[in-house]
Amino acid sequence: MDWQTQAEQLASDIVDPVSRWLPPVARVPRHQLVPRWWEPDGTGAWALRDGADDPSAWAEAAYADRSLVTRVGGLHADHATPEDRPEGLPTSSATPPSLAVRMLRHARLGDGLPLLDLGTGAGGLTAYASFRIGDKHVTSLDVDSYLSVAAGERLAELGYFPTMLTADATEHVPGTYERIVSTVGLPAGPGLRAVLASLVPGGRLAMTLARTTLIVTGWKRADGDVVGQVERDMAGFMPARSGDAYPDARADLFALARVAEGDDIGTGRYPVVDLENAWELRSMLEVTVPGVELGFGARGKTRTAYLVHPDGSWARASAEWTDPPAVHQSGPRRLWDVLERLRNRLNADGSLPLLGARVRITPDGVVHLSRGEWHTSVGDR
Repeated sequence: MDWQTQAEQLASDIVDPVSRWLPPVARVPRHQLVPRWWEPDGTGAWALRDGADDPSAWAEAAYADRSLVTRVGGLHADHATPEDRPEGLPTSSATPPSLAVRMLRHARLGDGLPLLDLGTGAGGLTAYASFRIGDKHVTSLDVDSYLSVAAGERLAELGYFPTMLTADATEHVPGTYERIVSTVGLPAGPGLRAVLASLVPGGRLAMTLARTTLIVTGWKRADGDVVGQVERDMAGFMPARSGDAYPDARADLFALARVAEGDDIGTGRYPVVDLENAWELRSMLEVTVPGVELGFGARGKTRTAYLVHPDGSWARASAEWTDPPAVHQSGPRRLWDVLERLRNRLNADGSLPLLGARVRITPDGVVHLSRGEWHTSVGDR
């Protein structure tokens, strides 16, 4: 495989020719970090792809600027057979190279400064960082022991020997660091405390908030607060997990939302939107009603969206194309009404107050956001 030419083309596509990140992207053989991966099979399940069986497809996938899913549910692609067709959510992937570089840039790496890569995955970001600042300054952590071991072995084959750790970062992070980059979404509140404690005063954090696409960066002050901003940049990362897979996403409430009449029935003002792909709106909904889960489906011209929340609230909105939707809601909160108020604000102001907002993260993990007269806190409820 002529991977060097393809890696160089990838590098020229995603970074400037004078960038310090061009050599790492151009010289790291990404395909060796992702020998097998999953792709959707068109039926709602996943099909295995083995690079050794089709080197051309392997190179095309590895040197495209795309995410490669390496684990679905509890099944690693490395452990699967061609007959396996897992269903469900991805639980690990190789981060797109351009996104890995963007997160490293947000972290403001410096020569000799210890870096924690939180969320090893396939090890691509670890490889780029090891190339750029030296592997002795890089630690990579994942909750999955197999990922830590496999990535460590593959990185060693490339000549990189960073420290590889297995730990649940929502509970404990071994060591202390000057820079922390997270490629998993971190939860505000108690699940963020261990990460904050491992960042030394004067250190810098670059992360996304779980269930949002908000990239939050900040410097740790002597009083323990991390102060910074929501970047005018966005990223979609899987949320941090503590167990083998993600917990059941309120299947009982989704089942109810699909068929129930609802205590409150009305007509919505705005067209049905697929919130998973409306990143800023989805993020604003999450910081307004933390913990909300989403569903969306389209059949012919009919589009239907579902919202459910752990407090028992649910909403269903359905309509043809851009027609006003029929809305059914129940539970202690009217979730579709909350969403419509956010869309009113978006239409009235032309934007939402998230991107560019000021951030203060206190040692208890609570994330305080503010912009102008708007302010909210996440993780304190």
